[in-house]
Amino acid sequence: MQISSNCPKYLKMLIDSVRDLDEWNSWTADSSEIIAGDVDSCATPQLGSFKKKVYEMAKGKGDKGILPFLESLGLSLSSAIYLASYLSSSHSQTLPLLIHKVKYVKEIFFSDSDDDGIIGKNARRMMMHLSISAEEDLQQTLSFFEKIQARRGGLNLLGCGSASFRYLIESFPRLLLLPVESHMKPMMNFLEDIGVPRGCTKNILLLFPPILFYNIDKDIKPRLLAFEKVGIQDNDFGKMLIKYPWILSSSILENFQKVVDLFDEEKVPKACSSRAIRNWPLLLGCSVNNLKMMVDQFGELGIRSNKLGKVIVTSPQLLHCRPPEFLQVVSFLKDLGLEEEAISRILGRCPEIFATSIDRTLKKKLEFLSSIGVSRTHLPRVIRKYPELFVCDVNRALLPRMKYLMKIGLSRRDIGFMVRRFSPLLGYSIDEVLRPKLEFLTKTMKKPLSEVVDYPRYFSYSLEKKIKPRFWLLKSINMECSLKEMLGKNDEEFAADYMGVEQMVVPPS
Repeated sequence: MQISSNCPKYLKMLIDSVRDLDEWNSWTADSSEIIAGDVDSCATPQLGSFKKKVYEMAKGKGDKGILPFLESLGLSLSSAIYLASYLSSSHSQTLPLLIHKVKYVKEIFFSDSDDDGIIGKNARRMMMHLSISAEEDLQQTLSFFEKIQARRGGLNLLGCGSASFRYLIESFPRLLLLPVESHMKPMMNFLEDIGVPRGCTKNILLLFPPILFYNIDKDIKPRLLAFEKVGIQDNDFGKMLIKYPWILSSSILENFQKVVDLFDEEKVPKACSSRAIRNWPLLLGCSVNNLKMMVDQFGELGIRSNKLGKVIVTSPQLLHCRPPEFLQVVSFLKDLGLEEEAISRILGRCPEIFATSIDRTLKKKLEFLSSIGVSRTHLPRVIRKYPELFVCDVNRALLPRMKYLMKIGLSRRDIGFMVRRFSPLLGYSIDEVLRPKLEFLTKTMKKPLSEVVDYPRYFSYSLEKKIKPRFWLLKSINMECSLKEMLGKNDEEFAADYMGVEQMVVPPS
């Protein structure tokens, strides 16, 4: 009943066919006798006769009930007809078996239909960063994505079974020929064995459905073993598959060796290239020519071999940039008054900056700094000392920290003055750094806030290892001094100044 109530086009096709035959009087006497002999009880004999004709028409199709079932799953009638013919060719395929397979496929692909579009977002990113030729499995996957993309809602619907199951089956009809017990379930167990949590298997399957067609021992294990050559261990495979299921594609695997060879030619330490690939396997979908163009841009700023290794470990995504985009950020920093040597140091220290948007990110940070009194004259020094300001979120990090400092009594002008003197100030966590150190300053040390305005570097010292021990030692000899005098000296200088102190007062509990 569930199938027949969800295959209207199939039923219409049968009814139209029967009506056409009635109109043309093409039923033979033998056919009429057969129909008449099987009529079940109906209120209206004529209606019963028509229903039996529809039944016989469906029986004559020879699709074993598979065609209407496929339409009931959401497939178009034309797709259902093609797929039913494909599936019916297998003598072992019966409707109950197919229903069981469909239920299992839906379970492993769409166990949680509400994924907030995350799988679709990953699909877009994988497509965007693919710049090598794709073999058949990858081409089929891309074609599947394109079908989903053409729908209203696009790839955000990829993880939604009601929206994308139809296109999954149309793109990969072989899924419904795979044995559940002897093939699909062992594959799911294998993925768990290599570190893929059960809740993440659908991400891998939807982003690369052909994985289910592979033989574990003949196809998957040998491909994963290839990654051991660069030091990637067994417990990394699951994490890499979640990030980039296409690593099992023969196209990606072939390009993997080319990428490794490029890093070797550039004298990147193997530990760095391995870590970069492990953390961001999407690199393996990028053509070596594109990677080489970015590597050359880094080289012009003096970032080579070991330095290059640190950059690609910290921000492997930067290798996906186009040289013109990268050079726009370099020009932007030069316009702020930074010399090329300083820009090179910033690239080595905080490469993420060079992959950000000038308008949406960098300029917004400058507007924020300007709002707290950091003039354009002071910008080069502030950025040189703490380039990470460019990758701090204004609304979630910088503004809350500024508001906290203002709440305890500092003015916007004070904060701007402090940032000019000590750039990392607003990079510190409120709960882990700012609040505990300010509370110790005002409640225990009994010092005014003006002390940290004059010496904002106070926040850079460890509260437990430096601030408290030195304070209690000075307190024990009744000595008052500024924060700079207390903390600005190294251990040798501090010890030399207070050699006579034999015992430090134990702080109160």
